[in-house]
Amino acid sequence: MRRYFLLKRIPLPWLRRDTTQNESSPLIPKAGSTKENVEELSHVTSEFHQAGPNDGQDNNSPVFASVQPHHRYSLIDYFLKYFLFLCNLVFTVLGLVVLGLGMWGLISKESFAQEKIGSIGTDPMLILVTLGFVLTLLCLSGCVGALRENCSLLKLFSAAVLVLITAQVLVAIMAYSLGDQVGGYLRSGMLAAMVRYQDDLDLRFITDEIQSNLQCCGADNYRDWEINIYYNCSAPGVLACGVPATCCVDPLENGTVWNSQCGVGAQQLDEFTAQSVIFLGGCLGGISRWIEQHEGLIGTVGIVVLGVQILTVFITTRLLESIQWYKVYR
Repeated sequence: MRRYFLLKRIPLPWLRRDTTQNESSPLIPKAGSTKENVEELSHVTSEFHQAGPNDGQDNNSPVFASVQPHHRYSLIDYFLKYFLFLCNLVFTVLGLVVLGLGMWGLISKESFAQEKIGSIGTDPMLILVTLGFVLTLLCLSGCVGALRENCSLLKLFSAAVLVLITAQVLVAIMAYSLGDQVGGYLRSGMLAAMVRYQDDLDLRFITDEIQSNLQCCGADNYRDWEINIYYNCSAPGVLACGVPATCCVDPLENGTVWNSQCGVGAQQLDEFTAQSVIFLGGCLGGISRWIEQHEGLIGTVGIVVLGVQILTVFITTRLLESIQWYKVYR
């Protein structure tokens, strides 16, 4: 029995298996095949990189399928896409409304008439037209670019928003550092509006709103109205040496009917007597006081608007990256 086990353990020559590679066996790699496979794989990989993801390769080939990365839109990408689309759609409609109001104002005042074309550059309605046109064009590019996944329009939109952000920051810095000069420009504009008070309905409306809401009269004081040819003391008519009714303390005079003649002859009164009839202080001081009282609110609104614009740029950038990856690897 022991002898049997000893013989069983000794490998007999006729019982040895052939461990050499069989050339006819398809499952056993040939000698040196590892090196050949590595060279072939490196050759295929180099050809793929030279040809690009879609150039010279069949999308259904197993080599391309094993090398091609896969990219799909996530839920966040879809949310950003339609969020950007809806926001720009709302502001596009708003821009069209502003543009329509500006054009309606210019047409109703016949600003395009031959005798009024020379003064159209100073027309306040032109500001509405310009603002509405820029807002519509800017938001429309973002709206269509997000909906159609157009990279060119999205790049144009993000670049325009960046320019707008830069311009707003520069204007804020200049207004803060050049406060005295800004006050001088504001005073010149106020005086120019007073000169054209009777001739331009828009300037008249703006001046009346400022005087009635801020309870002021003129630029520096009520005697500034002498620069107007109708309220000048040497002018003929009932308005001579007077002020507009919006300068009056009580234009209704405790009644229900607006008294447009309440400021007649107010410039001839001394300050003690005039203070019971009209507002003595100028509107420039009223504007300065209003800004000081609401500077916190103004700063908050400015930061919020700037933050929304910066967030829009980040959303557009993220959407651009997703669209580019999807178009390359779809």
